[in-house]
Amino acid sequence: MKLAILFGGTSYEHEISIVSAITLKKVLEGETPLFIFLDFKHEFYLIPSNGMIASHFSSGEYKKEKKLNLIHGGFEYKGLFLKKLFADLRIVNLIHGATGEDGTIFSMLEFNNIKTISPRREASILSYNKGLTKMYANSIGVKVLDYEIISRADRKIKKIAYPLIVKPLNLGSSIGVSVVKEHKDLEYALDVAFGYDNEAIIEPFIEGVRELNLAGTFTNRLQISTIEEPKKGAILDFDAKYLDFGREGSAKSADISKDLRKQMIEAFEKIYIPHFKGSLIRCDFFIINDEVYLNEINSIPGSLANYLFDNFVEILKNIYLPEMKKISPSYKYINKIQKAK
Repeated sequence: MKLAILFGGTSYEHEISIVSAITLKKVLEGETPLFIFLDFKHEFYLIPSNGMIASHFSSGEYKKEKKLNLIHGGFEYKGLFLKKLFADLRIVNLIHGATGEDGTIFSMLEFNNIKTISPRREASILSYNKGLTKMYANSIGVKVLDYEIISRADRKIKKIAYPLIVKPLNLGSSIGVSVVKEHKDLEYALDVAFGYDNEAIIEPFIEGVRELNLAGTFTNRLQISTIEEPKKGAILDFDAKYLDFGREGSAKSADISKDLRKQMIEAFEKIYIPHFKGSLIRCDFFIINDEVYLNEINSIPGSLANYLFDNFVEILKNIYLPEMKKISPSYKYINKIQKAK
């Protein structure tokens, strides 16, 4: 079974996905995976290894590569005199944001019986919408900060006091996020958020709060990564997250107590099992008064957080993929209905 990295997509995080895939190419050197690019016209392209550079995509040169069709069992290339099927694949869903993290691409691949490392539909729904993430965490006993959700039509904040943070409800990568310290700055922050989404989530902003990241997946057991404390300014913004994730080395383990590490792993396990089996995710936590609070679930982390694992390649190849239940039609019921005969 051959690894295939699926990247690109049709979201604000399109370019981030390209950088993720380029980074992963370097990490997977020797594994020779396929690279399949999805552009904004919803067309798939097979990208050769030497085409995995940023300029190949920004220039539009990728359009000269083989165009693929998604079919049952894999991807197919149809040339003038040649037809080739790329089957028996283990797809790595590396499409960030809409299309990739909202469950769309996984559903397409599952429908075509293609094995995929990706959050399943339920997991995608829970992690893509920040309000549902909060509800999910509360239901399983993982603490979250207070929050409220406001819409473009009703921009009134009812309970969260200043300073506060404004985020688009269905967007990652810290895009459209603003810290608001005074009421006079709120309208502009909401305009920014509503430029990306029709709803926004409002949370308290805690100056200097400690943030820790933990990634994990399931092979024959739960695999937990190094716990990292990323560098940040007032917030962990786009640049702090994504101009740095292209690194290929290992992350430095955060200086934390055994008790705090235990709390984080327990929270991660509650979040991951059972809904996130089949995916590799990263959970970002706040530490407040030595207690763990979930900030967000990153269901397709940048470059799949390879830098947090000592044995990333081996883990990636052995992620457990839940089997879709097979149903065989018998037509025994429809044959009992006289009018349908």
